Amino acid sequence: MFRKPTRDQAMALAAIFQACHLVDILANNGEAPIDEVKLSMGALLNQEPNSLEDIYGPAANLHTGRDAIKTLLGERKNTAIYSVQTLGYALSVLSIERQLNSRPEMLETIATGIDIANRQAEHFSPVHDNVFANLASLYQQSISKLRQRIQVKGNAIYLQQPNVAERIRCLLFSAVRSAVLWRQLGGKKYHLVFYRKAIIQALKD
Repeated sequence: MFRKPTRDQAMALAAIFQACHLVDILANNGEAPIDEVKLSMGALLNQEPNSLEDIYGPAANLHTGRDAIKTLLGERKNTAIYSVQTLGYALSVLSIERQLNSRPEMLETIATGIDIANRQAEHFSPVHDNVFANLASLYQQSISKLRQRIQVKGNAIYLQQPNVAERIRCLLFSAVRSAVLWRQLGGKKYHLVFYRKAIIQALKD
């Protein structure tokens, strides 16, 4: 029997959309709001959370992801702000997470790599260049080797810059991490097909 999405599932989904929206911004503008990037990086590095708030903080921190979902899955307002590319990235991330879930050896490699990056972030900061470079390399060595890969579209001037490319990989990595959480909370693909309005309502609540 189909079950409507919960608030926690909707929050995890909002985190996916928020990270994917940041990817789209970076790919087209070369920079993105640092506070939101820091939130996504913190979510990626936090491997032993006690609650959703421990990962994302107050629900208001995910307002960009919430608005992206409202726009791309429902109201179709603010389409000049939230590109359809964001939706494409989010759907690809959910597909990649399913592939990753069947690769325990890769999951173990990722967990070890993130643990190393977490210690590095404690010494510097979650948005330090060294942390971005380390996690981007881990992404290339793991998720980029899966059957499905995400082709990011944007301004070639920015996409060819190593620091921008590293940040994009890290944000996609964070989106995959939130997709893992979404599935663990009971998130299902049918929620996006049959319960779009319920997702939006859960985020409003």
